[in-house]
Amino acid sequence: MNISDNIAIKPDKLELNFYNKDGKKISSQQAGRKVINRIKSWMADFWLMILNHVTWCPLWLVRKFFFTVSGVRIDKNAKIHIGCWFFEPKNIQIGQGSLIGYRTFLDGRDKLIIGKQVDIASEVMIYNSEHDLSSDTMKATTDKVEIGDYVFIGPRAIILPGVKIGKGAVVAAGAVVTKDIPEKTIVGGIPAKVIGERKIKNLNYNLGRSRLFQ
Repeated sequence: MNISDNIAIKPDKLELNFYNKDGKKISSQQAGRKVINRIKSWMADFWLMILNHVTWCPLWLVRKFFFTVSGVRIDKNAKIHIGCWFFEPKNIQIGQGSLIGYRTFLDGRDKLIIGKQVDIASEVMIYNSEHDLSSDTMKATTDKVEIGDYVFIGPRAIILPGVKIGKGAVVAAGAVVTKDIPEKTIVGGIPAKVIGERKIKNLNYNLGRSRLFQ
């Protein structure tokens, strides 16, 4: 008798069998570990739901408290605007004075390192996990994303896994970044290509104070 796709009972043999998602039989010990891991996953998902709702609170100190408790490392004077959406916040690091725009998606399934005085505009999406299209099971792969100091990322740009953006680089609005960007380079398009170079020599400015209640 099948109780579910993962559990089957054979009354004639008084035998309880367990199966993984691929239909392969597993031991009771393996099944127990899977149950524990599933419970932990549910608890993490529940907390992530709470966190992603708290991001709409207009008070920065309240948001920052929840971000910090969740493991996000936010340096001095950095700020995340309302509506930001997280995945695995514990792997996210944001440097001094950086500003994260409205409704930005920050993926922490691998390391996401954002340097100092980085300006990320609204609705930017940064991913460090994707499906392996050559895999029979469409398994997920991860790779860290590193954004250097004084980088500007325009609205609705998308940064894909494994990308390193050099110091002072600029990503134009709507660009899809699939590979590394050298320092002070300006890129745009899908996929992003070099369209210019930033002329500023000394990168030592501060982005300044963000607006209240945002």
